Amino acid sequence: MKYINNLFLILILFLMLNCNSQQKNINMMNRTPYAAGKFYTNNKTELTKELQQLFSKAEPNSTKNLLAIISPHAGYVFSGQVAASAFNQIDTTKKYENIFIIASSHVMLFDGASVYCNGNYETPLGEVKVNTELALKLVNGNKDVFQNYPEPHYKEHSIEVQIPFLQYKLGNNLQIVPIIIGTDSVDVLKEIANILKPYFNSKNLFVISSDFSHYPSYTDAQSADSHTTSAIITNNPDVLIATLSKNNAKNINKLVTSLCGWTSVLTLMYITEKNQNIKYQKIQYQNSGDSFYGDKDGVVGYTAIAISEKIKTNDSSDFKLSEDDKTILLKFARNTINNYLEKGKTKVDSTKFSNAVKTSCGAFVTLHINDSLRGCVGSFSQNTPLYKVIEEMAIASAIHDTRFNPVTKSEFEKIKIEISVLTPLKKVSSIKEITLGKHGIYIKKGYNSGTFLPQVATETGWTVEDFVSRCSQDKAGIGWDGWKNAELYTYEAIVFSEK
Repeated sequence: MKYINNLFLILILFLMLNCNSQQKNINMMNRTPYAAGKFYTNNKTELTKELQQLFSKAEPNSTKNLLAIISPHAGYVFSGQVAASAFNQIDTTKKYENIFIIASSHVMLFDGASVYCNGNYETPLGEVKVNTELALKLVNGNKDVFQNYPEPHYKEHSIEVQIPFLQYKLGNNLQIVPIIIGTDSVDVLKEIANILKPYFNSKNLFVISSDFSHYPSYTDAQSADSHTTSAIITNNPDVLIATLSKNNAKNINKLVTSLCGWTSVLTLMYITEKNQNIKYQKIQYQNSGDSFYGDKDGVVGYTAIAISEKIKTNDSSDFKLSEDDKTILLKFARNTINNYLEKGKTKVDSTKFSNAVKTSCGAFVTLHINDSLRGCVGSFSQNTPLYKVIEEMAIASAIHDTRFNPVTKSEFEKIKIEISVLTPLKKVSSIKEITLGKHGIYIKKGYNSGTFLPQVATETGWTVEDFVSRCSQDKAGIGWDGWKNAELYTYEAIVFSEK
């Protein structure tokens, strides 16, 4: 018995020493550069000069209240300018608590996701701190999903290549949380999204690492990448999944994937899908065929996308659309769909649009054939000009409404277009400011939100309190009385059509 007790004490001492040793190693085992010298230069001076040149040619900042970016991760000579355009959307005056860099594994498959907990990340520009305390918290609190498994990080380029752009924009005084997704299970991606969702706020920045199409011809890449981008900016994960499946079903010559980091992008979309104030905005597109070093026969596509949040509280009574505005928007929606069906892209000249058409507000575009619904998609965006919303929703209603197959060219001749413009949101302090049948309502509390269109109250015969309470419970998911300590907005709908 004495021997057993002594053995037990030795075992306990060994475990304590081993745990202390592991904790010590966590602070010492930096992830050293792997992609430097392969995807970008490993010379600090040359790298700084290259980044300076890339940012000088990049798209300027056009995003307020940035929450996330989608950035490519190929060699800088191919995708560097598009990546710089994505990182250019960062507000350099802001101090982020954490920058979550999320990538999909290129080197191995494994369960869940790997969070690097063992030290900091290094690049030729210096050492960047990893928030190992938060990394370990994610792992220890969610062991079925997150792992302290450093091996996937050692030879994975897709996180490392993003860091020099961050260092160039924000310096080395930043803190990252590097996450590599090793699973392709949609259910697990939803779990990852739910765990990360509390961190998706204005205090932090999310960087999603992904290239788009791999190895089709130049023109095939443009078409496939346009479909994929349009699906992403709907902020609807089901639309993205359906679009990737449709691209694959087309048997495009030499197309290996439409979105190599689809698991990372989908995770982000599962975080944002129920937040109707989230805006996905395409910043720039190129493919490797646009590079001096690329060819047109087999290319890789790159798209920079910014994700932001903004509530605009203009008084909806100030917003008017003239009959000319309505005619112009209907014609614009029709031309947009027609050009997309014929060419796979659209071109917009906004110089002749009125100020009303350039006002930031949401809209729905509805398609009918012989009075039967053929597609309907809308956005409550409050930081995008109306004509841009109409452009995006027209394409989405024709191509990406998952209830229907994409509209064909022959069908398009029979379609009638209806547009519902949602006037800018007006914040109200009392439900006494709501007029049934006139006002739609939008309720927001944290990441939960919900809406009822104006006609819902008319169709149901509810009282104002029923109208608000049911929206709070059934749409926003915050309970019958949840609206009482939530943000409450009203809007009106201006509906017009070709019929």
